[in-house]
Amino acid sequence: MYAIVRSGSCQQKVAVGDVVEIDLIGDEVGSSIELKPVMLVDGDDITAGADLGKAKVTAEVLGQTKGPKIRILKYKNKTGYKRRIGHRQKYTQVKITDIKG
Repeated sequence: MYAIVRSGSCQQKVAVGDVVEIDLIGDEVGSSIELKPVMLVDGDDITAGADLGKAKVTAEVLGQTKGPKIRILKYKNKTGYKRRIGHRQKYTQVKITDIKG
């Protein structure tokens, strides 16, 4: 059994026991959170849309991590304009503990 869950602005495929990185949330390490399922797949049964009324995906917060550094360069020809900025996305690592459909 696996589920497609929404966390922040992206969706991820998860199963029980998976460790995934989601957008940063402010919960403490060791606390339990609920992720919103978009779709559940159990063998040949697929549940999506309005049928997900009582479906839940529970996860445990493992810690905070950072993604890779992204360097952004802006340049305009013939004007002498150059700009270099960087970004490093912050994530929360969670372990999927339970999927109820």
